[in-house]
Amino acid sequence: MELWFAALLGVVQGLTEFLPVSSTAHLTIVPALLGVRDPGAAYTAVIQLGTLVAVVWYLRTDLARMTTGLAREPRGPDARLALLVALGTAPIGIAGLALEPLVDGALRSLWVIVGTLAGVGVLMWLIDRRASLRRDLDSLRPSDALLIGCAQALALVPGVSRSGATILCALWLGLRRDAAARLSFLLSIPAIAAAGVFKLPDAVRALGPEAAPALLVGALVAALTGYAAIAWLMHHLRARSLGGFAAYRVLVALLLAALLASGVVRAA
Repeated sequence: MELWFAALLGVVQGLTEFLPVSSTAHLTIVPALLGVRDPGAAYTAVIQLGTLVAVVWYLRTDLARMTTGLAREPRGPDARLALLVALGTAPIGIAGLALEPLVDGALRSLWVIVGTLAGVGVLMWLIDRRASLRRDLDSLRPSDALLIGCAQALALVPGVSRSGATILCALWLGLRRDAAARLSFLLSIPAIAAAGVFKLPDAVRALGPEAAPALLVGALVAALTGYAAIAWLMHHLRARSLGGFAAYRVLVALLLAALLASGVVRAA
């Protein structure tokens, strides 16, 4: 893999991992538009480790409080949040193992991405308009965490978006937009870490001798752009809705469908 292409994928990964637009969809669309071979789900999972660094650094204060809470005050709110994040992580771990062949294969179809981008975009617009936005993370219940975790598992399908699915489910349950995003980021940490480590051998085998530089460049660029995307999204959601993201998803889906139908882009 050329390093410029690895850097480009790192930019795409970093900008789209935490925005509710689906990083996997964009990492599949970009190679198709450029006429370059899709690097595959393993490469995508490994360069996500760059965005893992970004989100851990951004949430370092929250993570320190949660860790300290588990050690010193296991019944306190910080420890409780840590346990709820662990509970919410379980569904994607189970689904990832069960659906791995589909995730790496048929579900990466560009036509699947057209459907998920548009479908979740419409759902995003509807839920965001009707959300009560009254709850904070302190009100989170185990049933809420499990339900949001199940929504995260749906993001194994390209085009759904991990952050999009978890934020939407949290909004549907009444959480404020910024609280929903913060919970989404916390849930992403164990999921991204597990996927990156699990897929690393596959990515190295697929890329061969050029694996190390391509993975390092992609992950480093993803870390830098990912931190910027997190900071911007948190600022955005304190005052604005998800309507712009919903419109963007539907527009990209329509453009991609037109390119596929015309033969300009070939379906994966």
